Amino acid sequence: MNRSCGKIKARQSILLTSGAVVLLALAAPAASSAGQCDNFDSSVCLQPWPNNQFTKKDKSTPTGLRLNLLRSSMPANTKGVKIDPTDINRADGFSPGSYVSVRVPGLDTPAAFAASKLVPLTNMAQYAAKNAPAVIIDAATGQRQLIWAELDAQAGSAANTNLLIRPGKNFLEGHRYIVALRSLKSASGATLAAPAAFRAFRDKKSGGGARRAVMEDIFKRLAKAKIARKDLYLAWDFTVASEKSLSGRMLKIRNDAFAKLGDKNLADNKIAGSSPKWKVTEVVDYSEAQDPNRMRRVSGTFTVPCYLNAPGCPAGSHFKLGKDGLPVQTTGNTMEARFLCNIPRSAKVNGVVQAMEPTMYGHGLLGDYGEANSLNVRQFGFENRMIVCATDWSGMAEDDIGNAIKILQDLSHFNELADRDQQGFLNFMYLGRLLAHTDGLSTESNFKLDGVSTLKPGYVAYYGNSQGGIMGGALTALSPDVTRSVLYVPGMNYSTLLTRSVDFDEFAQFLYLSYPDTKIHPLIFSIMQLLWDRGEPNGYAQHMTTKPLPNTPAHKVMIAMSYGDHQVSNTATEVEARTIGASIYRPIVGGAGRSPDVTPGYAIPTLGSLPRDGNAMFVWDTGPLRTVGGTEFGTPFSPIGNTPPRIGVDPHDLVIESSASIRGQIGAYIKRGGQITGVCGGEPCRAAGWTGAP
Repeated sequence: MNRSCGKIKARQSILLTSGAVVLLALAAPAASSAGQCDNFDSSVCLQPWPNNQFTKKDKSTPTGLRLNLLRSSMPANTKGVKIDPTDINRADGFSPGSYVSVRVPGLDTPAAFAASKLVPLTNMAQYAAKNAPAVIIDAATGQRQLIWAELDAQAGSAANTNLLIRPGKNFLEGHRYIVALRSLKSASGATLAAPAAFRAFRDKKSGGGARRAVMEDIFKRLAKAKIARKDLYLAWDFTVASEKSLSGRMLKIRNDAFAKLGDKNLADNKIAGSSPKWKVTEVVDYSEAQDPNRMRRVSGTFTVPCYLNAPGCPAGSHFKLGKDGLPVQTTGNTMEARFLCNIPRSAKVNGVVQAMEPTMYGHGLLGDYGEANSLNVRQFGFENRMIVCATDWSGMAEDDIGNAIKILQDLSHFNELADRDQQGFLNFMYLGRLLAHTDGLSTESNFKLDGVSTLKPGYVAYYGNSQGGIMGGALTALSPDVTRSVLYVPGMNYSTLLTRSVDFDEFAQFLYLSYPDTKIHPLIFSIMQLLWDRGEPNGYAQHMTTKPLPNTPAHKVMIAMSYGDHQVSNTATEVEARTIGASIYRPIVGGAGRSPDVTPGYAIPTLGSLPRDGNAMFVWDTGPLRTVGGTEFGTPFSPIGNTPPRIGVDPHDLVIESSASIRGQIGAYIKRGGQITGVCGGEPCRAAGWTGAP
């Protein structure tokens, strides 16, 4: 996700060195699962998933529940170490982006999938069909949820293949949902018999204990939704975590950190209190011959309160929790976060210095703040007359790679990634305050030319690329200062993203060698997501544009997607767009067969006439795959299943690197009082420099 060649080589060196650790781990046998399994799916303990059978009552939570995963039931790695659920069990429900994972013997081949007439990704409108074989309803309203189904393409064999049902738009926080599977078929078209444990409830046989009352409630609610009990293959319920459960930790550290600056009312979007402290460590000036876009680079550090349990918040540390289960700062513990700002040559027009608005820039996958030095980012600053500043995405930065590898070998440590992600959000918010505050970097002598500051305080925006687009969605929902963001090639829900990204190839070996049983992989990804929700937009998306989080201003977002992206799945981008309420520019793609979807951009509203304000999504296309004179152009549409695109040119960065028009559109949107501008002339948006290829 926007990675430089040098960083890939450095990362591969780390990966190869760490690989020896994984190979040694294979010598130890895996421990068997036992304890809390649901006999509705005897093939994988903790399936069907997600499932309220793995919760307990708790009057202290907004949902009245708390996750209750027993360690004895959790997946084990090859050393026999089961995933520690301690931090997971602090949640009061499952992920709002949870996908259903269940093993259905006999429905494990494409032929059986087709015979069952399950709703495919390419025609999600079928979710509302009268006799849809897979249905998820809101238990309170009976309303069907937008979903699609797929068989796990990563399983390797039919015997290990799970049925996966994913939300096309995230489930609502704190709501209870019911999953119903009915009239499922084998490849031959024969109706599959329901599991005996479920039939005991469906057919009103004796036994069942305390679960019988829950099942009768499920059957009653399904009947109201016109789903007949007799047709059911399986049914169960799950509850989504509350807003407090998902965002409570992050809001606690944000509010505490800004209170230390003297600003407690963050919802007013006013820059109050004092500025964070900073120190400039390097200043480099460039001649026009050296860099026609940039005249000066200013680098330094700024001080952020650290809420992790080790001095300075290093990789591998995690939150220190108080008695209320929320993070607390160890007295005096701070982090010196790095920053880098590029002052564009356009700061001086006809010899006159003019102050410019700043934007923060978010870097790509496991990179660092130095990505702001990339040519297209420097071009963006020059063309739009904006000072672009960056810091590291702590938790998902280059210095987190070694810890990420450790985590993949023992997922008991996953809280270290999720917690440091949240510290990373705070770092970005402090950088934003440093840029926007009148006593911040605008007063720094190194930002001045001819005695005049190039930095205009009072406002700050955000622009993120790839991982920066992903993580920037959560930052946007949380930020007290950023009210306008552009997310370039973003997505959300890493449990969906990972298996659809070529970038995961480098890291999958560590996870799969440590947890080699492919039939538990969907469960493992979804377990990881329970903690990742706190450190990526999946847990904040419902508050990104509307329904702001407590003590938080409203925000506006524009999404830019590269069609057929090899690194960030278009599918995950579209789910995010639906969830945040973005409207899409149409026509999306051109030409017959360019999209496999019956309705491209299904259930995403159409963007109206431009220019206008609001939340928007644009799809940029490099065109279909073709080879001319030995040069390859374009890329096919993405695979339908949960596998990465691998054919053709990866369009991930091509648009932003080749098209000044999209850079201008981004600048026009994120500036104060910005607008959504039309740059595609009523035609599908195409990357300049690529559409002209034969």
